[in-house]
Amino acid sequence: MDEVRRWQVPGRVNLIGEHLDHNGGAALPIAIDRTLLVKARVRRDGVVNVWSDGGRASFGVDVAPGAVGGWAAYPAGVVRALRAAGVELGGADLVLESTIPVGAGLSSSAALTCGVALALDDLAGAELSRERLARIAQAAENDEVGVPTGLMDQYAVLLAREGHALHLDFAAPVPTAEHVPVRWSEAGLTLAVIDTGARHALTEGGYAARRAECARATEAAGVDRLATIGLDGLLALDDELLKARARHVLTESTRVRGAITALRRGDWTQLGTMLTASHESLRDDFHVSCPELDLAVETALTCGALGARMTGGGFGGSVIALIAPEKVDQVRARLEAAHAARDWPRPDVFTVRPAPGAARLP
Repeated sequence: MDEVRRWQVPGRVNLIGEHLDHNGGAALPIAIDRTLLVKARVRRDGVVNVWSDGGRASFGVDVAPGAVGGWAAYPAGVVRALRAAGVELGGADLVLESTIPVGAGLSSSAALTCGVALALDDLAGAELSRERLARIAQAAENDEVGVPTGLMDQYAVLLAREGHALHLDFAAPVPTAEHVPVRWSEAGLTLAVIDTGARHALTEGGYAARRAECARATEAAGVDRLATIGLDGLLALDDELLKARARHVLTESTRVRGAITALRRGDWTQLGTMLTASHESLRDDFHVSCPELDLAVETALTCGALGARMTGGGFGGSVIALIAPEKVDQVRARLEAAHAARDWPRPDVFTVRPAPGAARLP
């Protein structure tokens, strides 16, 4: 019997810098202690079997584009992207066990694609770099699933460090990564995640539409990447929709710098201000929020959070709040009552810590 190897892969929370990776800007994610466990074993018959809560899928290592649908398209896309990168695969058995909510904006899909890429790379002995595996995981989502994601999620999942945020700068074709210490626990604070239960599906087109709008704004402004647009360039845009999208990118870039400064100084009031302003921009200029997210932000702030914002691609998902631990139960109780009154799904409120990136377990 071949050895079963295990990989633990985190989800991620983006503290700030939403929708900047695909615009050549910066982001500040952390990996979180909600994880995907990948158990992997070599096969030699050219077959890949995958088991998860979604059931079982089976396909060949020579799987054709679009031949596998649903959740299994993600591992199938990884197989195709690895083979395109020259990795020889003989087959594998994969078991996936996750505590990352699906559709909550916490990168369950990046954990899945990165975890499968790591496991298959390990079984094949290919020893690709983490950066290369991030691009393979991205290609699986872009080409097989049809979601034009940037690289922020994959880099966060693969390169994060415990107790740190990851400052990613996407100004160059190869992003740069810098680890920034996170010490809010020393100040008696925690990061709460509010999974609103409003499920987003980036395959439904909203994410792709925002990317297309940003591309149009970039062209109209005459810049190489939208993150470099200045105030003069912003004001020169005639289209009010494109101006709003560009305004988010311009102001969010400033907020990322402010958040990094706040983390380094331990200025938690400033960090909270940046978080809330980011949500307002995503709501009013980028139009990716929804009533459930707005209510969660408002409730967290009312309960004493220093700042709160939606996290992830938007159109549903989760909110993060920088808050004292003893106030989390109050947020939960108020939101549960508010959701029940509106006949919305019950929210899930929990705390997270900056966790390490993906790693093979002993």
